[in-house]
Amino acid sequence: MAGMPTWEDVVRIGTKLPETEESTWYRTPALKVAGKGFARLRSESDGGLVLMCGLDEKQALLASGDPAYYTTPHYDGYGAILVDLDRADEAELAELVHEAWLLKAPARLRKNP
Repeated sequence: MAGMPTWEDVVRIGTKLPETEESTWYRTPALKVAGKGFARLRSESDGGLVLMCGLDEKQALLASGDPAYYTTPHYDGYGAILVDLDRADEAELAELVHEAWLLKAPARLRKNP
């Protein structure tokens, strides 16, 4: 992929993982594994991609100072990081999508991602 990642790139990365499907979540484009959402494209004015993550990882991403990662008061204390796709690194994004998938995938799938 050349340039900045897009939602289509997130879908391409995510749908390589077992039982991932394109869907909707809060009436916005999303990726789900076994019916559970792990990535969602926000339609809110400040946009961004919502990726599920652990609170420790969220804190580390925010502390890194990387402008690609942010949060809003709505997501404070919640295990999700917001990603500005216009500033995201493709390799890091792929890793975060995989980690979000692992958080929501059933154990039978996590054994052989």
